[in-house]
Amino acid sequence: MDKGRLRHVVAIGSGKGGVGKSSVTALLAVQLRRQGHSVGILDADITGPSIPKLLGLSGPLRDRGEGIEPAVSRTGISVVSSQFMVEDEQTPVIWRGPLVTRLITQFFGGVNWGALDYLLIDMPPGTSDVPLTVFQTIPIDGMLFVLTPQDLAALIVKKAMNMARDLHVPLLGVIDNMAWITCPHCATRIELFGPSHVDRIAEEYGVPVLAHLPVVPTIAAAGDAGRLEDQENPELAGLADAFIRAVAESAKGSVEML
Repeated sequence: MDKGRLRHVVAIGSGKGGVGKSSVTALLAVQLRRQGHSVGILDADITGPSIPKLLGLSGPLRDRGEGIEPAVSRTGISVVSSQFMVEDEQTPVIWRGPLVTRLITQFFGGVNWGALDYLLIDMPPGTSDVPLTVFQTIPIDGMLFVLTPQDLAALIVKKAMNMARDLHVPLLGVIDNMAWITCPHCATRIELFGPSHVDRIAEEYGVPVLAHLPVVPTIAAAGDAGRLEDQENPELAGLADAFIRAVAESAKGSVEML
């Protein structure tokens, strides 16, 4: 598949569910858009889509002759998701692997994305059909990984990182999510899950830590209300800057190897 007018295509995964990967993907897209970049999100979590809810989007998607037209958020983020294919957000998508993988390729090659600086692919948990399809059929520039501080999350994310590395996908970095919460009464930083293992993993795999992100209740509430684009946070601005540097460094390294 040809990237066409997509400048950078980056997968975002975790290996494990429940670590806030989709929220981080959406927040990164929001911040990139706030900095003036054109951004899209391909929601590859076919059976558990979250991106439309976080950005307050609904379907259906339409085809006006130049491919499927993505939904567009209030600030201009283009999105495709399986959520737009069902009438009710509680309706499950019960598909076997071949149908899921076919939809992923359709979401990439059959969508009129236009010209984008960054297309983010929100990957599902695990290391089976969808990641394999993305790695083998979509020309991605690299992948970054989201995890929480617990050792269990670190163990599972290593599986996803090893899979990507084995399939020659550049590892762009890791993001430490839910790293702490600030006490609303005394402003003390509390590590809910104990000391983080993220820095150790980054050193082991030779990748940067792009951000340590806190638990922010207002951001969680905004996501539930589909108003994630209203949120600003200093850590998010730093994440976007680190992400841009990591993608640029990876691209530079690829050119030097030619």
